[in-house]
Amino acid sequence: MKEIVADVNLVANCGLYCGACGSYLKGKCGGCAKNESATWCGVRTCCAENKYKSCADCKTYTDVRECKKFYNFISRVIGFVLRSSRPKCVARIKETGYEKFADEMAKIKSATIKP
Repeated sequence: MKEIVADVNLVANCGLYCGACGSYLKGKCGGCAKNESATWCGVRTCCAENKYKSCADCKTYTDVRECKKFYNFISRVIGFVLRSSRPKCVARIKETGYEKFADEMAKIKSATIKP
């Protein structure tokens, strides 16, 4: 199993931290940026089209909860079930920047900020 390290390249487009994700740590996923097969992900597609590292860089919405690609019914249900808040992750990236966010997530060993 991989070790959890702080790496800005492991911040997912939706704000989650792939560097602390179980699938990434077990070598089953290369992380959001390297997951070429994730064509189903509207957030990933939008970020690629707009050349954003993540939704924190979005120029269209000041609050990611206004974006239907990011904050739709399914994503809210998954967030509730998994006790994960992607909006809080994106807000934290905006507040602190990618490096500090990656450092914080690696230190707490979590892929997300809890609601």
